[in-house]
Amino acid sequence: MDERHIVAIDLGSSKFAVTVAKIEGDNMQVIYFREHNSDGIRDSKVFAPKKVANVLEVAVREAEEELGMKITQVVVGMPRFQVSQDTAQMVAERNPKECITEEEVRNFKEIAMDTYPMEDRQSEILLGAVAQSFSNGEEFQLVEDDIIGMASDKIEGNFKLFIGKRKPLEDIDLTFDMIRISVARKYFTPDTTAKAVLRESEIDNGVALIDFGGGVTSVAVYYGGIMRHYASIPFGGKLISKDIKSEASIPDVLAENIKLAYGACMPDRLQNMSEKILYINSVPAKRLPVQYLSEIITARTQEIVNAILYEIEQSGFADNLNSGIVITGGGANLTNCGNLIKEMSGYNVRTGYPRSMFFTSDCEGVFGTGAATSIGMLLCAKGEPALNCCHSANGPVPEETAEEHSPEPPATGETGDLGMEFDEISEEEKRRKEEGEKRRKEAESRKRAEEEERKKNAPKVKWFGLFGEKIRQNVGKSLEDLYENISKPEV
Repeated sequence: MDERHIVAIDLGSSKFAVTVAKIEGDNMQVIYFREHNSDGIRDSKVFAPKKVANVLEVAVREAEEELGMKITQVVVGMPRFQVSQDTAQMVAERNPKECITEEEVRNFKEIAMDTYPMEDRQSEILLGAVAQSFSNGEEFQLVEDDIIGMASDKIEGNFKLFIGKRKPLEDIDLTFDMIRISVARKYFTPDTTAKAVLRESEIDNGVALIDFGGGVTSVAVYYGGIMRHYASIPFGGKLISKDIKSEASIPDVLAENIKLAYGACMPDRLQNMSEKILYINSVPAKRLPVQYLSEIITARTQEIVNAILYEIEQSGFADNLNSGIVITGGGANLTNCGNLIKEMSGYNVRTGYPRSMFFTSDCEGVFGTGAATSIGMLLCAKGEPALNCCHSANGPVPEETAEEHSPEPPATGETGDLGMEFDEISEEEKRRKEEGEKRRKEAESRKRAEEEERKKNAPKVKWFGLFGEKIRQNVGKSLEDLYENISKPEV
């Protein structure tokens, strides 16, 4: 059984995680998970590629040394903020004497991703397209399983489209180019995280998945087995830490550590903990009652929860969330966070940890809420048999990365590790590079030919006008003042 490795990097505003999984057939074993402090990332977007590259390079080399492997490519998540939504209908003509197959439906959805007429292709990009329902021209509001096996002269699909900015994705590529690692896949993480933490019954019966990140809190609403709505709120755990810093007049790092160690919502439910006082060794020395700390945290968390509930209402599925709300991400670890959401919303709330769809050993934190995004990306990448992100540190460099990752030759007159003279090494390197370049071009040529053949044989499609009002911003007008003028918590 062939063995391969997948490397996922979750670029968070507060922390980023490097996760490595070994894939053998259908089995996935997480062999490495490590979180590091972020730099150069805001609102889940890379805003300073060089700063991000500096911390990433150290983290990647640390993983390589521990695992004894060379990481050549990775899978990463797309930014979760500034994602707008659109709805549209696509129709494809087909042979009415043949039944609709699962492969045909899959190709239909891929064509939707490839052909959607963007308004501004220079600055926007389609992050995802989720089919909400299908029709054969006579039967409407069909789910995917219903339409497979039907015979019809056309197939129609109603799509929910998620549109992001192109520049943040280009900045991700630039960041990894700086550390000589290629980006194999970029995933729309609200959907991949759901694979890691949500049960099939929840996705079918209706659930809101809340991902509490450091800079962004996202809301993904599921019903009938598919994602129906997505929105992101431009504040999260970092803002809570900022509130603590401001109110207690302490450094950023200390505020974050205090939040992680003693952070809790609902001060009236802290029992004996509320009587404790934190003594901060500073000049001058400070005293921070845990109850006051909880009041600071609760005020900001309530603000975030109000925005979450607004977005759930905007989805149109507020009355269909029979499975309630699932919270995940680093912010979900705040004590009483779930109880606060339940009290404010009336929904049942549970904390979403990565489900037991893999095994691991000695990887602390991999089953925590902060690892949910990484595990979701690994589960999606696992289904791509050709994807392999690592090779042995002492083994040959893969063909697709031979040129990019070949070592620099020693200076003239020096000898290499194997005692070969420079001329011998350069000739060998030159030959290997030429072979690698030849294979790379052949692979690209085959890929282009396959893509042209697929487009040639694809059914003719037509995009119809948008139905419903287009959502150009992912937040409601009534919340704009809240987002732009973040108020200090009243405690």
